[in-house]
Amino acid sequence: MPLDAIQLEILWNRILSVANEQQTALVRTAFSTIVRESLDLACGVFDTRGQMIAQSLTGTPGHINPMATGAIHLLNAYPADSLEPGDVLVTNDPWKTAGQVNDLTVLTPVFRGAQIVAYLSNCCHSPDIGGRILSAEAHEVFEEGLQIPVTKLFRAGKPNAELFRIIRANVRTPDETVGDLYAQTSSNAVAARSLLELMDEFQLETIDPLADEIIARSEAAMRAGIRTLPNGRYEHETWSDGFEAPLGIKVAITVEHEDIHIDFAGSSPQSQRGINVVLNYTQGYASFAMKAAISPEVPHNAGSFRPVKVTAPEGCILNCRRPAAVASRHLVGHFIPSAIFGALVDVIPDRVLAGGADPIWMSIWRARWPESNRSSNFTLFQLGGTGARYGKDGLNATGFPSGVGGVPTEIFELQTPLVQEYRCLHPNSGGPGRFRGGLGQEISVTANCNERWSVSGMVDRTKFPAAGLQEGKSGSTGTLEVNDKEAIPKTILWLEPNDTIKMSPPGGGGFGTPWERNPQHVLLDVIEGYVTIEAAKLEYGVIISCSARHDQLVRLPDCYHLDLEATAQFREANSPT
Repeated sequence: MPLDAIQLEILWNRILSVANEQQTALVRTAFSTIVRESLDLACGVFDTRGQMIAQSLTGTPGHINPMATGAIHLLNAYPADSLEPGDVLVTNDPWKTAGQVNDLTVLTPVFRGAQIVAYLSNCCHSPDIGGRILSAEAHEVFEEGLQIPVTKLFRAGKPNAELFRIIRANVRTPDETVGDLYAQTSSNAVAARSLLELMDEFQLETIDPLADEIIARSEAAMRAGIRTLPNGRYEHETWSDGFEAPLGIKVAITVEHEDIHIDFAGSSPQSQRGINVVLNYTQGYASFAMKAAISPEVPHNAGSFRPVKVTAPEGCILNCRRPAAVASRHLVGHFIPSAIFGALVDVIPDRVLAGGADPIWMSIWRARWPESNRSSNFTLFQLGGTGARYGKDGLNATGFPSGVGGVPTEIFELQTPLVQEYRCLHPNSGGPGRFRGGLGQEISVTANCNERWSVSGMVDRTKFPAAGLQEGKSGSTGTLEVNDKEAIPKTILWLEPNDTIKMSPPGGGGFGTPWERNPQHVLLDVIEGYVTIEAAKLEYGVIISCSARHDQLVRLPDCYHLDLEATAQFREANSPT
């Protein structure tokens, strides 16, 4: 029987609550700070054909979208007739799921009696998977850690003891890695219980008709959004620092009625190092970017993917051939949304962002506690600024497009023998514009130990800043320094006990002409410490003075004075346009 609008809305919200409960259970039972604090995860509900119906409240596009397409690979390896209640599947095959061996996908069939009625899946970044310390230095995927083909993590409710023994023997953090796998399994079980309760309450023998309706409506809404764009071909190119040499990411977007084809032909060839991107990951971020620009309110599921076709030549940096090294694929893959937005800015300027910090800065910190000689292995995410939007400034220290969160200093210092000397926003790092780019941040870290320690700094945009849009200026580049000297990004840096490392992710690009920015907004930026008085004049043509003493540490808002008359005269005499 067809569902009316009220029934559909009720059931849709109940399905969403299942996915959100799945995520809550995962976060609250996870062992690693990567999942518990940074939310580097994705959770989703699937129908019996492996189509994603809904995702949880949060989830990185690099996990949720590849997981959505990757579920088919798991079900091809283990069809429904090969599964029984209590079975749980797992894999970290980069080419079938989220693009690196550290990302573990766990999928659970939901049985109602003897019948599978749905699947639940999640994907999390493991704190360690063996091989090299996570970096971009590897030449092949075999160097990057343990590869787990699609296999059963649990059989009929019992753990696959041999697999768990292999995992424990190959990773540096056996308790955290295995603990997260149990959390992933438990979260699926919690969601399965709620889904079955929903089916009993509404007397549903199957959720497939509900899935069909939700997915079909999402597809129709996405196609309606595409029809608002003029047909045509739109191109753009952006650049990553790369490893051996800079990498070009070239995109061509073809809009044809209610379909979109995103092609990355002309992008750089794949690298000899671990910054290569598998097509599954490329598709994930490309489809996310298009949905965010065209129809952000549309539910994220199989239907919203269908109108968007993504291609990249095999062997290029965005569709690498096995066994390419892929551990730091986010350092290139996170540029995809900026490239797409750059192509669309002349068509939909009010719905895209200027270039942002893009690749989240991820670092692995290893050191030994001096008292116990126990080793720590900690993953830290740092966030730069997002690009400005039409009508709004960029966000400071915010993870876009990944959505991953930073880790509080207290957690970092609790779990490592390291000390963050300071952590602050980086003034003037946001690109000037009528709407200012978001600011990057800066941290300084030293060690509280007696022997060498290491940092694997996976960073980018130290050479190519985030570009502004529509005459907005670029944000600042990022910096990585050891003892105030430039360090080599994407490698493992070995440090002495007294060394200090500084990491400063970049700022986002501005949007619109800087000298059109409201002087009152510039004054507020100066008061907040986002922009210096000197930069206010140089970049925005705004004259601000401060009555506080130069050496006065605390400056109240009343200390700052905006001279509107001098600003108008200065802008008229010195306007760059």
